[in-house]
Amino acid sequence: MDRLACVDVPSLALQILVRNHRDWSGRPTAVVSHDTPQGEILQINRIARRSGILPGQRYASALSLCPDLCAGTISIRTIDDVTGFIKTRLGRFTPDVEAGVDEPGVFWLNATGMGKIHSSPQKWAKAINDSLRKSGFESTVAVGFTRFGTYALARGGHGQIVSQNPKQEIASTRMTPLSMLGLPPTIRGDLGKLGVTTVEQLLALPASGLMERFGAQTHRLHEMASGNLWTPLQPDAVAEPIVQHTQLDLPDTNSERLGFLIKQMLNPMIRAVAARGEAITELEIKLTLDHAADVVEQIRPAAPTLDELQIANLVRLRLESITLRAGVIEVTLTARTVEATPGQLRLFSDHGRRDPVAADKAFARIRARYGHDSVVRAMLTEGHLPEAQFRWEQLGSSSSPQNRGNGEARARKEALSLVRRIYTRPVPMNARPVAGPNGVHLRGMEHEPVSNIEGPYIVSGGWWHKEIQREYHFAQTASGKILWVYYDKKRRRWFLQGEVD
Repeated sequence: MDRLACVDVPSLALQILVRNHRDWSGRPTAVVSHDTPQGEILQINRIARRSGILPGQRYASALSLCPDLCAGTISIRTIDDVTGFIKTRLGRFTPDVEAGVDEPGVFWLNATGMGKIHSSPQKWAKAINDSLRKSGFESTVAVGFTRFGTYALARGGHGQIVSQNPKQEIASTRMTPLSMLGLPPTIRGDLGKLGVTTVEQLLALPASGLMERFGAQTHRLHEMASGNLWTPLQPDAVAEPIVQHTQLDLPDTNSERLGFLIKQMLNPMIRAVAARGEAITELEIKLTLDHAADVVEQIRPAAPTLDELQIANLVRLRLESITLRAGVIEVTLTARTVEATPGQLRLFSDHGRRDPVAADKAFARIRARYGHDSVVRAMLTEGHLPEAQFRWEQLGSSSSPQNRGNGEARARKEALSLVRRIYTRPVPMNARPVAGPNGVHLRGMEHEPVSNIEGPYIVSGGWWHKEIQREYHFAQTASGKILWVYYDKKRRRWFLQGEVD
């Protein structure tokens, strides 16, 4: 009989947040939708829950309950990247891995035939848990026979759970709380009023009325639990690793020559990786020795990269640290990859187009003429109001690490059709718009009138310091210029925040 397994990495976004902030361990922690007082609490750890914080609350409300709350946001891009990383790890235990679409952190694996490699399903599941734990993720692995059965056991248990037969799996899933199965809190609350809190109690309800009273998600869960809805495993296609191979005319033990050879092999490999829209996370170097055991080394850059020089330097350092028992007769490079960011691909294609040394010389001439504060750049900061969300700092060398990433900024700029330019200080305008023969004048009769205005987009808050109530609008003038304006309810005046080009 075919075997199926479900791997649950609970509260994936929260685990990513804690993994990125090791100093938050043992402290109340939450994932928020936006890092603002009105941001919604999405996920919390047990310490935060003991403080009375619950998902769905506002960030400001949570802070009033627990002033020491550590909170942050996790982007969809980050979750996708980590999901890809976990899939790669799980791919070492089975070739068929399917990532859950609706619930990040849930994966289904084909467990059929694993008994020929591992002595028992328990040891196979434990090996998966240990592998993810080494990567910084806690997980639960359930091995069984059906998609819903393994899913329910993984969400409702911990560690490794193995069903011996389908009947035992069905019996075990019946007592799984509905709170573990991804139903929205409002639906769980409505079902709880009827005394329905477990899978068994849900199955006692007639399926015909669930769709109308509790929605499609509850009806689908009922159909899966009852066995009426069966979905086969749909593993994602696994891209073949990119491999470069070369044979040496004579055995060689010189690390410098081997490093130069590998550097030559890297260029076509990186171009092939970039052509697939990916970046290298690990480079495996296999050195076949003359009448000796092969040497296999792994090079892992700090982050996925397409930087040939960075990888070549890591290879050189690794070769200098090993001792070869015999001459190398073959070299095989294998690249393991993940999806690259647009900025990485942009920098790869634009490499060498600009001279950073020439830029530094130009900046030096500007500083000499206008002073050191004349060359600055905007840095994003945490702030509630638009004018407080950036600051100016002196620009160092254009080739220094702190000033890299301009290629990604250009890529984002070209991907967008409009650019919002924010004034350092909002410009006061009329207390009231002035009606003219050709339209409404927000900035006085000496400026062109406004032909269209959209809004309001309300920004309020600041009760913890100074209360703010602003109504933002996008105002289009007769010539097509777009102004970013707001009405300050407290000061009863219009202000120009910036322009949109």
